[in-house]
Amino acid sequence: MPTGSAPSRRRRHWLDGLWPWLCAASVALSLLMLGALLTLLLVRGLGHFWPATLEEVTLRSGETFAGQAVREVALPQQPGDERLYFTGNRDIEDARWRWVAIDDIAMQAQPADLIRLERSPWDDFIGRLVAIEQHDQRWEGDAAWQQLTSLLALPVSQRPDSQLLLITASGQAVQQPLANVASAQAPNAMTWRQKTLAWSQSVWRFLSEGPRAANTGGGVWPAIFGTVLMVILMSLIVTPFGVLAAIYLNEIAHQGRLTRFVRIGVRNLAGVPSIVYGVFGLGVFVYGIGGSLDEWFFSDTLPSSTFGTGGLLWASLTLALLTLPVVIVATEEGLARIPEAQREGAVALGATRLEMLTRIVLPMAAPAMLTGMILAIARAAGEVAPLMLVGVAKLAPQMPVDGEFPYLHLERKFMHLGYHLFDTAFHGDDVQAAIPLVYATALLLVLIVLVLNLTAIFLRHYLRRQRGSEC
Repeated sequence: MPTGSAPSRRRRHWLDGLWPWLCAASVALSLLMLGALLTLLLVRGLGHFWPATLEEVTLRSGETFAGQAVREVALPQQPGDERLYFTGNRDIEDARWRWVAIDDIAMQAQPADLIRLERSPWDDFIGRLVAIEQHDQRWEGDAAWQQLTSLLALPVSQRPDSQLLLITASGQAVQQPLANVASAQAPNAMTWRQKTLAWSQSVWRFLSEGPRAANTGGGVWPAIFGTVLMVILMSLIVTPFGVLAAIYLNEIAHQGRLTRFVRIGVRNLAGVPSIVYGVFGLGVFVYGIGGSLDEWFFSDTLPSSTFGTGGLLWASLTLALLTLPVVIVATEEGLARIPEAQREGAVALGATRLEMLTRIVLPMAAPAMLTGMILAIARAAGEVAPLMLVGVAKLAPQMPVDGEFPYLHLERKFMHLGYHLFDTAFHGDDVQAAIPLVYATALLLVLIVLVLNLTAIFLRHYLRRQRGSEC
């Protein structure tokens, strides 16, 4: 018979009915927040590469300038709003951004002949193309723009020595060598199809080129390569050590007080701040082991360090140590879920303990091992603090992999997307220009982690189907 009064029973029934809705609401809220994050990164990151409309603005004072309208803000205790324009032309006007009170604007237009040049070392130019001079030849007007487009389509090494004659919206003439121009756009005269093509080309340059202009321009290919290579090396290092440690704790070690103490220590290591691992890697790996290797094998190059300074190897080892507890715990939980009857049946059929472990237990625990590796990749790919101490660089002059023996240079410094994101956001000379690249780099980092994780998840799912295991 039901116990308790009728009101208490109704209260319990009400709580039982409310509990699933609270759980569903929590899941929905989590997905909504994740979707909002990805939407923000997509819109702000990929939108940066879209050819934006250029405006020619005439102020009431008679001054004229050209630029891209970025945003408007309402100033407190002041009438009217202000608009931020990206004007470029830092070599001429000593500034790339300009705030303008909207009430001060007398006229604004979108002329089709306004162009935007991506160049170095002075970043973007916004103005008009007057002519192109090449030896004894000269092109003007539409012919100059067509010639510029054809020249930029050539590889940099094959471009002839040419000079661009430009003029700003205020009427100031500029000479620009073609060799320093990366791309040119006339966004006001472009169709949607042309803008889409230009957007895809800009995204490709971002993914395939190196950074420039103090990381506020160019691409992130060295950082992509360094991030993926470091994560792969870290996974190759941490997986065997984590799996062997879990096998010892669960299958070999005596289950006594000492083993329980070791398990508690491993779980506590997972909560140690990552910067502490960076300090350990700097002291033990870089200065300790690396310094000893320099004394033994590279004494003729001292005091210039080979392994006694931060590099790809020490960064991978440091992150392997950081993620080792995660792999151990995940693998050990998978081993613990394997029924004891599986082990006893293998031994009863004549298998040795080693054969039982290698042919029965480990294949059934493979999904759990991959789960540990997935968690390790997710944490290691986004870590920045320890890498700042053991090998990451703002700009690596040489890639860790090249055509020279031994092809993989573990002693070299490398670039990392997480550190590139940090450096671009806080150490750039132009915060406004860096903001879109911060969003684009963050989106790229999320996508790389997602791809690496999905690869391991699909492999885990495949192993589960092959083995019929629910581990």
